Amino acid sequence: MLLDQVEGTAPIEAVGAAADALAERLGARELSFLIADFSGRAVVRLTTRAAGVEGARTQAGAQAETVPMAGTVYERVLRTQVVDVRPLDDGVRVIAPVTDRGDAIGLLELVLPGQPPAVVVADVAAAAHALAYVVIAARRYTDVFEWGQRTTPFSLAAEIQRRLLPASYTCEAGQFTLAGWLEPAASVGGDTFDYTLNEDALHLSITDAVGHEVQAALLATLLVGALRNARRRGLDLAAQARYANDAITGHAAAGQFVTGQLVRVDLSAGTAAIVNAGHPLPLLLRGGRVRELDLDVAPPFGVVPGRSFPVQRLPLGPGDRVVFLTDGMQERNAAVLDVATALRDTTDLHPREVVQELGAAVLRATGGDLRDDATLMCLDWYGGPPRPSDSVHGADAGIASPARSLPHERG
Repeated sequence: MLLDQVEGTAPIEAVGAAADALAERLGARELSFLIADFSGRAVVRLTTRAAGVEGARTQAGAQAETVPMAGTVYERVLRTQVVDVRPLDDGVRVIAPVTDRGDAIGLLELVLPGQPPAVVVADVAAAAHALAYVVIAARRYTDVFEWGQRTTPFSLAAEIQRRLLPASYTCEAGQFTLAGWLEPAASVGGDTFDYTLNEDALHLSITDAVGHEVQAALLATLLVGALRNARRRGLDLAAQARYANDAITGHAAAGQFVTGQLVRVDLSAGTAAIVNAGHPLPLLLRGGRVRELDLDVAPPFGVVPGRSFPVQRLPLGPGDRVVFLTDGMQERNAAVLDVATALRDTTDLHPREVVQELGAAVLRATGGDLRDDATLMCLDWYGGPPRPSDSVHGADAGIASPARSLPHERG
């Protein structure tokens, strides 16, 4: 088994060892791993420096060759998650998605000597899935994968901001699919998104710290750290919001604040609750119509010391798509972008593609001149009972009255 063959290797050598084992097992002449770049618009072929690819970046014995994806088979395979098989003059090239729970980590590319039967193509797909676990395990111990994904160097503020984001931007979990995306401004604006899946609930947050660069990144660090600490202490949604607010008022300078939304989805009951602290309203796509959710808006975190935050019901039914966003998606030089219409145009896309497409749309609308971070989270809710292991019941204690009816359709 592939995982057994690489277990005894050093983390930095694990992917190379896996590639060698796969090449031998499948009889491949060539085999390489391409990791998805942080921009979402390229993949990066990671090899050893000995490969000597012209124009590739090198660091600490590793080599990274950036391959733009627009209009290529690489983009198609990442989007469709379907193995591509195409003939060459002297063999067949096979490209398979390296993905775990919807997180598109990269691609496995190999050249076989002849047309593979269906069982071999299935073996390649299974091997690519196993490779995802190798990468996930190995990247905890080395900077090589993180370095390879950075086709543009990070500023200090961007480095801090990156540490606040979840390890995987996408999660598929039976009852739902969730995906997040962040398009950073030239001057980092302090946006974050986060989520965690527990036995009885999905927690997610999207936040926007005031200011730019390191000051905003540090303020975001304080807020996200408080939210995670409160959540891991078992506090309910209202208490998490109070705890985060107290952290900002108690430890940040006067005038510092963070807007945000906190959400808890009860997986057993199929209900959801939300705290809205001065943040742009989420969009609901239901039955082909996009509507802005009508929620009460509390002040941002850090404005009023000791404040409590109302917890409201978040309308959620099977087939719903909810998009949470920061105001960077609505900034003045992005005014030509109708987010609601753009969301409706992505109805048939996977949430991972939705957030990337909407992020690309705001870049097009601004000509690439983002003056504030633009961040999104897309939640597709399928409903149904949780798996037996997810059947623990629980609910937040502070849920207020049901949400008001939705306004008229936008766009």
